[in-house]
Amino acid sequence: MIKKTLLSITFCALSICALAQESPAINGKSFGAGVTGGNLLPIEKMESVMGDKKVAEMKVTGEVVDVCKKKGCWMTLKTPSGESIRITFKDYAFFMPMDIVGKKVALDGLAKKQTISVETLRHYAEDAHKSAEEVAKITEPKKELAFEAKGVVILN
Repeated sequence: MIKKTLLSITFCALSICALAQESPAINGKSFGAGVTGGNLLPIEKMESVMGDKKVAEMKVTGEVVDVCKKKGCWMTLKTPSGESIRITFKDYAFFMPMDIVGKKVALDGLAKKQTISVETLRHYAEDAHKSAEEVAKITEPKKELAFEAKGVVILN
């Protein structure tokens, strides 16, 4: 009898500890793995939190300024400096609606400092329906901050 009571108490305590570790999901329309609450940073703090790291796991929020016009396979978020940060989706496992420009989103994934090739930059420009002249002007690779999201939630 005492063994069963102790075992039941131990099981309950372990269950409570395990459940207490999980953060609730953020409310909104969810894509991919979604986003749990806690430690959400504004997108403009991404680079400073990364420090010297080339890649860092984090959760960020920001406002959408552009979405891939072909199928929603990438989006960009606004920063105070005027530069936008490109968001891609892990393993292209999900895409975003193309009508979310101006909406605030929460992201969970990997922040990255990377160099984008001329070929990829031209591909992105074509996806954004840039003119042939604008695409042809892309002749140099570009260093940029980027984010690979495993989950996205549209907040508004």
